[in-house]
Amino acid sequence: MTDFLNFLNTADFDTLTKIPGITRNIAGNLVSARPFDSVEDCLKVKGMGKTLLARVQSFAETGENAPENSAMIPVEEEAPPAYIEKSKPAQESVEEQPSFFSRLGQALLNFIRALFRLIAIAIVIGGIGAGLYYGLPFLNDKLIVPVERNTARISELSQQVESLQTQLDEMTTRVDALDKTIASHTAMIAQLGEMQTSLESQFNNGNEKLVQELQREIKITRAVEFLSRARLYLSQSNFGLAKVDVQSARDLLAEVQIENPEYKTDGLNQVMTRLDLALGNLPAFPVIAVGDVDIALQLLMDSLPEGAAELTATPTPTVTSTSLATFTPEALATFTPTPFDMPTATATP
Repeated sequence: MTDFLNFLNTADFDTLTKIPGITRNIAGNLVSARPFDSVEDCLKVKGMGKTLLARVQSFAETGENAPENSAMIPVEEEAPPAYIEKSKPAQESVEEQPSFFSRLGQALLNFIRALFRLIAIAIVIGGIGAGLYYGLPFLNDKLIVPVERNTARISELSQQVESLQTQLDEMTTRVDALDKTIASHTAMIAQLGEMQTSLESQFNNGNEKLVQELQREIKITRAVEFLSRARLYLSQSNFGLAKVDVQSARDLLAEVQIENPEYKTDGLNQVMTRLDLALGNLPAFPVIAVGDVDIALQLLMDSLPEGAAELTATPTPTVTSTSLATFTPEALATFTPTPFDMPTATATP
């Protein structure tokens, strides 16, 4: 062993690299680690093991005793000493078999890794569950419920539009009926004007008393027609035209009052008072004016003869605060004024 230790401490770099298994790095490590105090110190060199050390020992022993030409014989073919060959399997088996603590540490490490994997999987599943638990109600409140509300609101608005369209059609029908009624009153007023003109032309031919009486009745009838048309204008919120008709009716009644001062003085005074109130309330207070016009119209209707009252009969609309007039268009549409027969004045010689 002293010769082998001497070989380890004195062999040069090239000699060491000739040994099978000794690389240039291992040879350099051996040279750098010299001197060795014992053979076992050689095992501390990086890359050295007992198997490789046995090869170095075999090379040292055969290289010293063999002749010079035997250096060409491969070292691998030379059998190592018996004691080294016998101890080799035992040494290799000890190196390859891990210890109990290393196996325990490896098992513990594998267990910790598996535990962390399970925790990670549980966290992921919990996150997905929490997202579904809190996310679905959030989506329901922020998306589904508003969509349902908007759908219901759209349905309600559609129904309201249909209802408004129906009301618009009804109002259009009523307006058409009012226009027809106003046109009939206008025609009646024109016809009564022609009758009044005809009576004035007959006034010069005699029968003054009869002509004056007919003129008075025609003027009162025209006043009733003006007030009836004014009443329809008020139902349409056409306050300007309504005021004009009320003023025309008052002017006619003023003529009657001047021409026949003794004719129903109290009644005419009440009618003209109501018409003055109506003119004062228009157009600022149309609802109050409607009441005054209705009272004046009723008083005039009562003062007319039976035939003339039937002639000027007109459905009276009912006024509310939200709408100036609520009337029945069917009644207005079916009303047809019928002029009364004007008596023929006969001149007496």
